[in-house]
Amino acid sequence: MGYRKLFLAAALSFLPLTATIDAAHAAGTLTVALERDDGSWDPIDTFTLTWGRIGSNIFDGLVQRSPDLKLLPGLATAWEFLDDNKRIRFTLRKGVKFHDGEDFNAAAVKFTFDRLLGPEGAKGPQQANYTSIGEVKIVDDYTVDFILKSPDPVLITKLAGYGGMIVPPAYIKEKGDEYFNLHPVGTGPFKFVDYKPKISLTLEANPDYWGGAPKLSGLVYRFISEAATQVSELQSGGIDIATLVPISLIDTIKGDPKLEVESITGPDVSMLRFNNTDGITKDPAVRKALIQAVDRDAIIEQILQGNGKPIASLQSSLSLGYNPDLKPLPFDPAAAKAALDKAGVKPGTNLELSFVGTDATFREVSQTVAAYLQAVGINASLKSYETNVYYTDIIAHGKTGSLYQFQWGGWTFDFDNTAYLLYHSGQFWNPYIKDAKLDQLLEAQRSTYNVDERKKILGEVAAYAADQAFEMPLYNGNTLYAINKRVKNLAPTPDVRFRFVDVSVE
Repeated sequence: MGYRKLFLAAALSFLPLTATIDAAHAAGTLTVALERDDGSWDPIDTFTLTWGRIGSNIFDGLVQRSPDLKLLPGLATAWEFLDDNKRIRFTLRKGVKFHDGEDFNAAAVKFTFDRLLGPEGAKGPQQANYTSIGEVKIVDDYTVDFILKSPDPVLITKLAGYGGMIVPPAYIKEKGDEYFNLHPVGTGPFKFVDYKPKISLTLEANPDYWGGAPKLSGLVYRFISEAATQVSELQSGGIDIATLVPISLIDTIKGDPKLEVESITGPDVSMLRFNNTDGITKDPAVRKALIQAVDRDAIIEQILQGNGKPIASLQSSLSLGYNPDLKPLPFDPAAAKAALDKAGVKPGTNLELSFVGTDATFREVSQTVAAYLQAVGINASLKSYETNVYYTDIIAHGKTGSLYQFQWGGWTFDFDNTAYLLYHSGQFWNPYIKDAKLDQLLEAQRSTYNVDERKKILGEVAAYAADQAFEMPLYNGNTLYAINKRVKNLAPTPDVRFRFVDVSVE
């Protein structure tokens, strides 16, 4: 009874704070669980996918990406490259208004990118994705030119992300950045209603949305960091979509006639990267031997229960630059032992494997990898870290063990977004690799707009990185989420970045 009272009290706290949104409205409301609250709803303040899952329903970009990853017109109806690809002209959609009634026009686009590329944008992580833009010039009220200061063949794809979503100039100038962070206004299909930090964010349908009024009356996002709790709330009816699904509970969810699980190819890849500057992992032959010592297919089948695929490079098959002919090194413990002997690595040699302690699945993966390494004479000690410490300090400052966990999402679905940041010298996420050939290849693919040429070069990057064995590629984990069957017309999308315009609930 106590749990029931708590549940009802919590449910009441998630209702919108407007008198017009009554029980009838709530009947058309969809509730989604997300693992984190980013604390600001300004597009320039974060790079996380959880933000994008919310922001994509409040804001619009100039370009959109469909669930099947096609680039489509958004607030720009057309674009063309001019002046030998040094200028991009965008034709803007007419008749669009922000949620506060302010007109969307060329001035709003210029304000958005001036702000993103200026001092305010410098405070957040999104600015780095758009530094190829030198200036935005207004041609007329519904035409803008982006003047590029450097080539950027991935820019249009980036504009379908969420850092460059268009924001309202007058509203921000009047209210200020701090107010905007907590009371967002965009042109998207849903409007802000209420935000309870660490608890929930409530939106209502925008009946005047340029893409057609949503079929839902409202959206509630609940911030639930524990996967098991998300599943429990899904079973009890407290949420309609769980975005964290523990593999151990998939069968339990499937056994509930009201629920279903989606498991589809997504952009996320998991790996163990090597410290290639110190110890035994400085030797590429040793790195290859360690890769061959681990049965990654068994990890996929037994730990992921088949919800993943083996990888030879740090990308899924959805990525531009993916080469299906590149195959991972096979599991061959005998060959691994022979290579370690040849390299002078003595049985009983120690190395450290670093990982994020709160990731239960990867903890099991790490333990399994350690067991495989033990079988070829390597003693792998496991060292876990808190998430923020691991990503902001341990990796960034090169404090990892010889092997360290790394997961990457590839939000642009273009290998450039992964390869440049993980392989190019001096990048934040690359504490160890300094390779002139890789730098040259990565810079070359950024200097051309020829898609075939870029695919060729990115394929060379993947093949070279595999030959140097800079990491132990583990798997491309499937995108998993679970939904209540009352949710209708929800198109599967690899990054769970749903736009709920056409979705309804029974």
